[in-house]
Amino acid sequence: MNATEQAPQPAPVESAFAGLDLLSSAIVLLDGRQLIRHLNPAAENLFAVSQRSWLGRPMIQLLGVSPSLAAAVESTLKNNWSYTGHDIVVVRADADPLHLDCTVSPVEASGVRMLLECRPIDQQLKAAREEREAMQQQANRELIRNLAHEIKNPLGGIRGSAQLLERELTSPALREYTQVIIKEADRLQDLMQRLLSSHRAMQPALVSIHEILERVRRLIHAEYAGVRVRRDYDTSLPDLTGDREQLIQAILNIARNAAQAMGGQGEIVFRTRAVRQVTVAKKRYRLALELQVIDNGPGIPEEIREKIFYPLVSGREGGSGLGLTLAQSFIHQHQGSIDVESRPGRTCFIVRLPLAHKETP
Repeated sequence: MNATEQAPQPAPVESAFAGLDLLSSAIVLLDGRQLIRHLNPAAENLFAVSQRSWLGRPMIQLLGVSPSLAAAVESTLKNNWSYTGHDIVVVRADADPLHLDCTVSPVEASGVRMLLECRPIDQQLKAAREEREAMQQQANRELIRNLAHEIKNPLGGIRGSAQLLERELTSPALREYTQVIIKEADRLQDLMQRLLSSHRAMQPALVSIHEILERVRRLIHAEYAGVRVRRDYDTSLPDLTGDREQLIQAILNIARNAAQAMGGQGEIVFRTRAVRQVTVAKKRYRLALELQVIDNGPGIPEEIREKIFYPLVSGREGGSGLGLTLAQSFIHQHQGSIDVESRPGRTCFIVRLPLAHKETP
């Protein structure tokens, strides 16, 4: 073989396995040499890879070195039986390690010898936690909304009374006190308005996520000159249906939160990708948009990490704790989801928004 020639890669599997693309479980098909023959969309999403670039590569490059998994694969090839390995760790370069349960099953079709089904072991726990958090956050939002309504009217009376009192005062020193009252009443009224703004009706239209990100990038540059915003866009993404102003505000709140956490110095990355056959907010979609907002700041303090989206919870002194709450509310109104992964030196907010009609409830 000449130096310029390449060994032939295995051909893609036939349409007999097309049904695997509809499964929510991550499926990897291997041949007898343990080379990858097929990755379904759930596997592409789980491992953050594409089938096109991974076809023909050894399984070990995808799942790493695991003695228990290697033994299971060898047993499947020799004895034609199934085996399940528990808590197999897959180390990824730019993300947290994955802890998986992997089932290896024998297959005899289209040159495929084995089927690997990979499931994150914390998937069920995560789903249950998300459901509890959603219920708690809905209760919190309703409580805050009711409080905002109750506080807003008395504030108007306090401000008006302070203005009337100021007209009767002749001493500049005493007028300073009424100005404090008026300014603080205005500040609280602004806070109440922000609490209530997440409940306004959406105004949906076709919008470009990249046009929205460019608007947010300019705003961040204007506010934080020491923050570099780097773009990593998939420019093939189609437009989505959404409320432009709500999406700008949601992403701006996330990016502004990152800039503040870094003390106005550091780097933020806007990364967009398409994900297929994905579950977003408990609904299955053929196609969704994934936006990652990544910063290299100190990370979210562990004691507030689980409640970072709760109202009035902030890791910054003097913060209102409303920015991420409003961002979550706007994303949820778009039938999307928002999650966060954080460790010192890397915090990643992951927003997923549907681009296609849902397939299953």
